[in-house]
Amino acid sequence: MDLQILEVRSRKKLCLLENVKISATIADVKTLFSKKYPKFYPSRQSFRVEAKGKSLKDDIKLKDVEFAEGSSLLFKDLGTQVGWSTVFYTEYAGPLLIYLLFYVRPSVIYGDVSGGSNSNHLAVHLAAICHSAHYLKRLLETKFVHRFSHGTMPLMNIFKNSTYYWMFAAWQAYLINHPLYTSPGMNQVYGALAVFTLAETGNLVIHLALRDLRPKGSTERKIPFPTGNPFTNLFNLVSCPNYTYEVTSWIAFAVMTQNVGTIVFALLGFMQMAVWAKGKHRNYKKEFGNYPKQRKAIVPFLL
Repeated sequence: MDLQILEVRSRKKLCLLENVKISATIADVKTLFSKKYPKFYPSRQSFRVEAKGKSLKDDIKLKDVEFAEGSSLLFKDLGTQVGWSTVFYTEYAGPLLIYLLFYVRPSVIYGDVSGGSNSNHLAVHLAAICHSAHYLKRLLETKFVHRFSHGTMPLMNIFKNSTYYWMFAAWQAYLINHPLYTSPGMNQVYGALAVFTLAETGNLVIHLALRDLRPKGSTERKIPFPTGNPFTNLFNLVSCPNYTYEVTSWIAFAVMTQNVGTIVFALLGFMQMAVWAKGKHRNYKKEFGNYPKQRKAIVPFLL
């Protein structure tokens, strides 16, 4: 078949791909298109049948596409792409280093702190350990655990994501390591530390379970279930227990440090992860007819 490629907004004809097999996939179309326009490498391309429709997945065959306008596909340039792992390394390494700068070298930030240092506050040291452990865990997970279903994302995501994580890390670090910082009672600190540790452990266990659910090099999707590890039992109640555990970690960190920066970060983190969780929950129910009905998205029994 002859396949016409139109620009998504203007509907301007970009090219005609001749003699394309009806059994060809969208990935094949991307390869053919990139030969005519080398600038648009496959991961930068998006094809759809309607301007406001979803991008067609790479494994979809042309014979299964319901074309809206004859034998035409709409092309959208996704912009310069960068690997997911690169984005994750950048957005997680920044908070780790920024926080440690405030903790290890407070004089660089606050000037002479010898007269009012909070260095003897155990809560300050525990907060530095917890914050660093979280981001170090995320960096190690990016290297050894996560398997990305999409290889790239837009370059601008590095700046958007990094700005969010880096600025909040600086705000939290500034308040917690400030010479005038006042620690909450130690019972509160120790209790929050215990919850933080359990939640971080649960988050790691869920990430490992999700990794094992998808064979390496595959984009296959399955319904996640408890694996026998007690931390995975949360799969019986929510679709995204990794988000549930992470939100719990940051709530515990806010309780441990008790300042506006950590509270706002935990609140915004919950709001964003709730959006992601609800989206994944909907996709699970849509994709799997036998998906467990008792599950919520992120908060057991509620949301």
